[in-house]
Amino acid sequence: MKRTDSQNLGNVIMEYLRATGLETPLQEYRVISAWPEVIGSALAAYTQDVKIFNRTLFVKVSSAAVRNELMMRRTELVARLNSISGAQTITQIVLR
Repeated sequence: MKRTDSQNLGNVIMEYLRATGLETPLQEYRVISAWPEVIGSALAAYTQDVKIFNRTLFVKVSSAAVRNELMMRRTELVARLNSISGAQTITQIVLR
């Protein structure tokens, strides 16, 4: 018996994640996991409590110099983090 309705396994998994509501949390996890890689380990040492709420990435920064550096690079960071997640996961970054 020959099956003609075969699908790519990746597509089937993505459909399942969308149907169960797990696609967005997975993308958010990718963004949070990629944060140290995107900004570099030296700057990541000064950040903590990285969270996403309503498509906004909140980051607590312990150094004013690092906060200024990240403020100037916000649009670049949003673009890089979204490219890693594969979707428009975040729209802005708030540094505290």
